[in-house]
Amino acid sequence: MELEVLKQNGDSSGAKVKLPDDIFGVDPNENAVYLTVKAQNANARQGTASTKTRSMVSGGGRKPFKQKGRGAARAGTIRSPLWVGGGRAFGPHPRDYRMKLPGKVKSLARKSAFSDKAKNDKIKIIEDFKLKQPKTKQVFSILKSLGLDKQKILLLLSNYDADVLLAGRNIPKLEIRVARTESTYDLLNCDIVLIQQSAVDKLAGATKE
Repeated sequence: MELEVLKQNGDSSGAKVKLPDDIFGVDPNENAVYLTVKAQNANARQGTASTKTRSMVSGGGRKPFKQKGRGAARAGTIRSPLWVGGGRAFGPHPRDYRMKLPGKVKSLARKSAFSDKAKNDKIKIIEDFKLKQPKTKQVFSILKSLGLDKQKILLLLSNYDADVLLAGRNIPKLEIRVARTESTYDLLNCDIVLIQQSAVDKLAGATKE
């Protein structure tokens, strides 16, 4: 698959880039994508939620009232989950939610996401650009020229660029990643993947290692 390279003003530069078939032309594997996104979300959980069981609540060392004569249900401790201030039954406790997946599964999921975007014409290539100053309006102007200012965009840079990252972080529907650091979730959670021209070669190099 070949895509034309766009200028910052939205016009065609006249150049074309060939997308590697081993990344952008595979048959999407939905199960690999599901497992990878599930693992990513699970690994992001802190797992620090904690509640006290009846054995952890203070007090309750004696029977709160006599067994008979009050017309109320019998009770042996104020720490019962039935009582206000009592312990929590089956409440959450600190735990590790992390999931481990084979590298091949994660790689397949990422390629599947790229291929699905390519199949649905959701990938655009833009020429490499630098900002004179880290101004948000400069990045927004580029997106507007491309007709992408109202869509969720994932911008893949060829290399780390502090100016672009600073300028783009205030745009609500824009996520910026350096090529090969994007996750499967990043690719799914956008309408358009906007890739710098030299970043394509960096993505292609991932399959040669």
